[in-house]
Amino acid sequence: MKTINYILIAMAILVTNSCKNTDSKSNTADNPLLGEWNTPHQTPPFDKIKNEHYLPAFDEGIRQSREEIDKITNNSDIPDFENTIEALERSGELLTKTEGIFFNVLGAEANSEMQEIALQIQPKLTAFSNDISLNEKLFERVKTVYDNRENIDLNAEQKMLLEKTYKSFTRKGANLNADDRNEYRRITEELGTLSLKYRQNVLAETNAYTLNITDKNDLAGLPENIIEEAAETAKSKKHEGWTFTLQAPSYAPFLKYAENRSLREQIWKAYNRRGINGNREIVKQIANLRMKMANLLGYKTYVDYVLEERMAENPENVTKLLNQLFEAAKPAANKDISAVVDYAKSKGFNEQLMPWDWSFYSEKLKAEKYDVSDELLRPYFKLENVISGIFKLADTLYGLQFVENKEIPVFHSDVKTYEVNDENGEFIAVLYLDFFPRETKENGAWMTSYRDMQTVNEKEIRPVISVTCNFTKPTETKPALLTFNEVETFLHEFGHALHGMLAKGTYKSLTGTNVMWDFVELPSQFMENYCVEKKFLDLFAKHYETGELISQQLIDKLIAAKNYNEGYATLRQLSFGMLDMTYHSITSEITDDIEQIEKQSMEKTQLLPRIDSCLTSTALSHIFSGGYAAGYYSYKWAEALDADAFSLFKENGIFDKETATSFRQNILEKGGAEHPSILYKRFRKKEPTIDALLIRCGFVKH
Repeated sequence: MKTINYILIAMAILVTNSCKNTDSKSNTADNPLLGEWNTPHQTPPFDKIKNEHYLPAFDEGIRQSREEIDKITNNSDIPDFENTIEALERSGELLTKTEGIFFNVLGAEANSEMQEIALQIQPKLTAFSNDISLNEKLFERVKTVYDNRENIDLNAEQKMLLEKTYKSFTRKGANLNADDRNEYRRITEELGTLSLKYRQNVLAETNAYTLNITDKNDLAGLPENIIEEAAETAKSKKHEGWTFTLQAPSYAPFLKYAENRSLREQIWKAYNRRGINGNREIVKQIANLRMKMANLLGYKTYVDYVLEERMAENPENVTKLLNQLFEAAKPAANKDISAVVDYAKSKGFNEQLMPWDWSFYSEKLKAEKYDVSDELLRPYFKLENVISGIFKLADTLYGLQFVENKEIPVFHSDVKTYEVNDENGEFIAVLYLDFFPRETKENGAWMTSYRDMQTVNEKEIRPVISVTCNFTKPTETKPALLTFNEVETFLHEFGHALHGMLAKGTYKSLTGTNVMWDFVELPSQFMENYCVEKKFLDLFAKHYETGELISQQLIDKLIAAKNYNEGYATLRQLSFGMLDMTYHSITSEITDDIEQIEKQSMEKTQLLPRIDSCLTSTALSHIFSGGYAAGYYSYKWAEALDADAFSLFKENGIFDKETATSFRQNILEKGGAEHPSILYKRFRKKEPTIDALLIRCGFVKH
């Protein structure tokens, strides 16, 4: 997930920076970002926004924000919650709006001009954020209110806002001396630029590679729909034959089905060398700078700094979780590897099993063992039917209705837009869905927000939410038919979307997905549990040609195969979490090449041979440009929570209205208004354990 969180606009501006000095006022009349929006639900007027509008809007947004901050700072009244804390929360509306639009579109529909604009605005936004957090006079007002908090009548939400506001200052250098403040500025500005360059390098190297095939014999093993899509890709790129890319819907099936081993090796190496040319040194620089920043603020490591504001609280608790899961998963992972190696040998493969062989042979074994495969399931997962099924699930659980509205402007013709209403017809949110790969779009899938929920003058400002994916595209002869994994991914991101859409509260920095980072994945991973539930699949999973519902027999096979290679998959996730902890637990600068660091960090989770000059770190955007630094473990942390939470639904019924209402009221609606441990125990009536996760994964018997 990529949520853009704004805890105090001035201070939580996502490490992004610098505009040119332009005369913003002169552009007000013809710049849609600077005027009122006459669109349904005041959604962004994408049909009118041009690249030339962004820089003036950022300039004007920063100018207005500075005026608002100056007004708060120079207020002669005694500092109180309303004139200081709440005023800060309400400041920066134009800047928040502009940033939300620009960076969301940058991830989904970037062009070279937008990337250049991002490099220009990056330093200025970081500098402005630092101007706020390092403003001594402003911090003194905040501190005055905070120190007097026991004497102020505040509700739970207001107390949380005060706490987060105060910590936002102290954790961003407010207590530093003058020299250290200057150093903090330098570090954060450099980090902002490096993170953006890292992200752009990954996108560029992903798009730079194509595998063009002109000999039809080299397509042996590939399903018809994948071949057809490759032919269309070749045509679009003016290539002869068939073209495969590093986009997931092209790359992943090629590794699973292509019989030509040398071509599998070629595309696997290309994928695992993304970012090597541009990001090898950037990874070291980012890790070293994060360590320096943490040290400057009084923390031993960057992990210590980050975990202070997480459910996990400290590195010991993270290490404990990762090790518990490692001990449980390693025996299963070893069995997974042995089974695939033995199977490959039984098919006459007598060489060492390499990473580019894994998907190919494990998929064949899965098909033989369970008589189920992606290609067998695809016909039941027509995209339009999956959308309908997920909408019905949201209706069943929470009474939500989704009505497509083609009058809402979009930034690309692929994007679909929906008004979301509750069971009484009351407007809840706007939802954008953007499904297909483009060269202008980053890899992966994510949920973002164009507008977070808040309440102003007793009026609810409802959210505008977006889900962006890279799913299998339709072809000239077939609709978009998703893999099971793509359905699961859609449910995951839709869970984030529900967290954003169902938000309630007063302050936008505390609503929706603005929660502790190791709690944010609970609503998303919770939704994945429905993937193998027959009652859910019966809502939509019908053959796109015959209309026949997916059979119980096929569902049973799907359920039986659900934990296939779960040990391998768990160790793979743990390897990313451990690598993240390695980079962010350093106490001295990294000087060695990162290939050696990776090798040492991932050695105990390494199940297949390590390939020289192939790196994970150079394209692990979650950690180096996506908000998960010292937090990749949160996927597993939240997985323990989601398994525990869904076990209650299994007890009471997966569509049980009372249980769903409790989950909605205590988890989805509350956002970050209270500590997540309190919210979870209020829902579950007990402390969470990893027991349900271990059972679900098949690591222990029920």
